[in-house]
Amino acid sequence: MDLKGNSVENLNTSFNALETFLGDQNTLEKVRELLKRTDGSVSEEQKIVLNQIEKTLKCYIVESDDAKALRESMMKKEGTLQKSRNNLKTQYTDKDGKVVDTTPTVIRTKMRSDPEESVRKSCWEMLRKNGPFLLDNGFCDIIKERNRFARELGFEDFYDLKVTNAEGFSKKKCFEMLDGLEQATKPLLDKALEMLKKEKGEDATKPWNTGFALSGELTKLTDPYYPFEYAPEVWGRSFSKMNIKYKGATMRLDLCDRKGKYPNGFCHWPTAPYKTQDGTFIPSETNFTSLATPDEIGSGNTALTTLMHEGGHAAHFSNIVQGSPLFSQERAPFSVALAETQSMFLDALCEDASWQARYAKNRKGETIPWELIERSIKERHPYKVFQLRGMIAVPYFEKALYEMDEKDLTPENVLKVADEVEMKIQGGLAGRPLMSVPHILADESSCYYHGYVFAEMAVHQTREYFFKTGDGTIVDNPRVGKELIENYWVHGSGNPGFLGLVNNLTGSPLKHDAWVNELGVEVEDMLKDEKAEYEKALASASSSSKDEIDLEMRAIFVHGDDVISDSNDSSFTDACEKFRGWIYQEWPKTKTMA
Repeated sequence: MDLKGNSVENLNTSFNALETFLGDQNTLEKVRELLKRTDGSVSEEQKIVLNQIEKTLKCYIVESDDAKALRESMMKKEGTLQKSRNNLKTQYTDKDGKVVDTTPTVIRTKMRSDPEESVRKSCWEMLRKNGPFLLDNGFCDIIKERNRFARELGFEDFYDLKVTNAEGFSKKKCFEMLDGLEQATKPLLDKALEMLKKEKGEDATKPWNTGFALSGELTKLTDPYYPFEYAPEVWGRSFSKMNIKYKGATMRLDLCDRKGKYPNGFCHWPTAPYKTQDGTFIPSETNFTSLATPDEIGSGNTALTTLMHEGGHAAHFSNIVQGSPLFSQERAPFSVALAETQSMFLDALCEDASWQARYAKNRKGETIPWELIERSIKERHPYKVFQLRGMIAVPYFEKALYEMDEKDLTPENVLKVADEVEMKIQGGLAGRPLMSVPHILADESSCYYHGYVFAEMAVHQTREYFFKTGDGTIVDNPRVGKELIENYWVHGSGNPGFLGLVNNLTGSPLKHDAWVNELGVEVEDMLKDEKAEYEKALASASSSSKDEIDLEMRAIFVHGDDVISDSNDSSFTDACEKFRGWIYQEWPKTKTMA
């Protein structure tokens, strides 16, 4: 993150200390002893907390000395690899042949928006360098040790350990669900690939061209309606209208890219919320990061989507009200799928015509015209299956990776398997090479990408529920926040768990039907429905955009170690205004655009 006083060594030290705490056998034995009591000395509420402590510790207790040694060794190797990766230069060659130092975020943005094919190809080749670099710096040895560690604990492999601990079901069940989705969407993929060739030409299927072919010009045309410097206020206003509150949380928002910053947006919680034994609620403290380059085309839309996504995570965790922080800490046994359902449900609103009619406005306050939304649907809807297939490619790759025999775990074989999975699942080499996905590196984020897939299933199922009940709306509907808090958020990682919560809210077990059905909607039908929603939203939108935003949260805007603004000094909207001024100062081009 390029913050003062932080280092890989400190991270490893704190990680090992946490692992030691979570792996304390004596604590587990004391918990089990208390749970056995029948003399009434342990209340029902205390039993709920004790069961959660047991559930959590069982994810981390390592009784074997060999397993403990393996864990320490693989974490040391991972730290060394991460340190080496931080020193990998990220570069591309511009249209004039000049090599430019940059960040992974700019690389991804340019692949979507740069008009020069040579530049996009150079950016893609930079992403492809990640694989050989990681493999030359010990990634295969980390995979081997992770598997040895998992098998020492009685699991099939490391993937089986991770999914069992986080989701509560086996790797076998996980891939039975994924296989059903893969089979249901293969015909849609084939249809979309043929349409892409027909409409955009054969070159559009090249991995560095596909993203641009589907969004290049459109991204440029819609960009003025997503000014980056207004993104925090738009996010806050949208959440406030849905009655989403943060229950006294403090959030530090570090939104802009810089060298040395971790190459992915995320939220994490130095203080997880919980309720003390006397009923006092301890609110959360959240660190929130995204990777915006404010004067890059597309950065505003990306930043806003990230704010809706990570802000969704923060809202979810802020509203967990249970008797221990172990219900609201972000690692296992917290379901990845449950966590991602909340964030992805909220960032999905950015694509709804009704949301855009209210919130997609240029710097003059003019609403995005229907014609651009219509064009976006026509150009993107038939190809949305590409995103789904890109998501499921990651767990299929990691499954293959951890099922490889140790003698076959060589750099050449790993790269070969990555390409084979891309070809099979995505229909060609991917614009985002599998070996460039940051999640596969860290112990805590590896073997959990299936969570995003199951979350997307739940998102569509949840949207379908809201559309079919009540007044059939989500945007600016105060009922949404109330139902999310009561039905999804308050429980944390306690019972009834991800699958149970989805079933309880929607009245149906988790299925891929709603997602696949939406992908199969004909373009003309979608245009008819979305235009009606757009016009309805325009007619009912609030006449004032100056209403105070009430999120019940302290927001501190920062850039690394520097504080830009603090809502405690006045209000959330004032903090957003100071943030805009700082953007204009640091990225003068944005002010001239204004």
